[in-house]
Amino acid sequence: MAHTRKNQRDLSAAERRRFVAAVLELKRAGRYDDFVRTHIAYYGADGESGLRTAHMAPSFLPWHRQYLLEFERALQEVDAGVTVPYWDWTHDRSPVGQPWGEDFLGGNGRRGDLRVTTGPFAYATGDWTINVGVTEDRFLTRDFGHPKDPVELPTRDELAWATRETVYDAAPWDSTSPGGFRNRLEGWVPGRGSARLRNHNRVHRWVGGLMLGAASVNDPVFWLHHAFVDAVWSRWQRRNPGARYLPAAPPPRGSAQHGRVVARHEPMLPWDVTPAQLADHSRLYRYA
Repeated sequence: MAHTRKNQRDLSAAERRRFVAAVLELKRAGRYDDFVRTHIAYYGADGESGLRTAHMAPSFLPWHRQYLLEFERALQEVDAGVTVPYWDWTHDRSPVGQPWGEDFLGGNGRRGDLRVTTGPFAYATGDWTINVGVTEDRFLTRDFGHPKDPVELPTRDELAWATRETVYDAAPWDSTSPGGFRNRLEGWVPGRGSARLRNHNRVHRWVGGLMLGAASVNDPVFWLHHAFVDAVWSRWQRRNPGARYLPAAPPPRGSAQHGRVVARHEPMLPWDVTPAQLADHSRLYRYA
């Protein structure tokens, strides 16, 4: 039976407690850090060699759909009633209140070292030590709004700029693709610094701290953010039923993207699952 992923603002206090408890149990058991390692391992960029699956590629959306499913299944092994909620950052835009409450994700990092000192993932509790990262910090960090180069969370109009696209993706199948829903939702546009970031990317920059870069999974808000990205894709799929994943076939030999992106019926590492197999999630979950 399909389960329901709810907007985090609609969670009851008990649902928030159960989600946090399941996440902390995965951390205690060492399983959470395995998810961090996976994201780091498959976080490839345009300029790097080899296959890209998680980012800057057409498989950005189905890869994270499978990744969310793997995490949700792990949570449900701890508590069968827990699902991954989503954070609609076009609506809940305040740096206070949920999802940043003391009983849920905790708040912003303090000045200076950006350490999160509130909520269940604060370092002082002893339950959330950063073991796998790209810096030496052992504590969760956040820097809401990125004050050194200020950014705002994406607006509904900015999200609509992506969802108006009726084609899933476009050549050259990377962060420079001039059109296509995937690249606009992932959030790559010409420019430098924060000016280059839209939608998904801008949210990572707005949260800041450990949400910047490959080790962003160390911040549990990662899952709520990507659940909303997946919900947006799900809604887009319903509005565009004929818009299938692209590319349908692998880029030909001699192409700059040959061997670098996943086609519709090719498996996405590290799983033996294809984008085509993840197109329909209705038997697994739905969004409230």
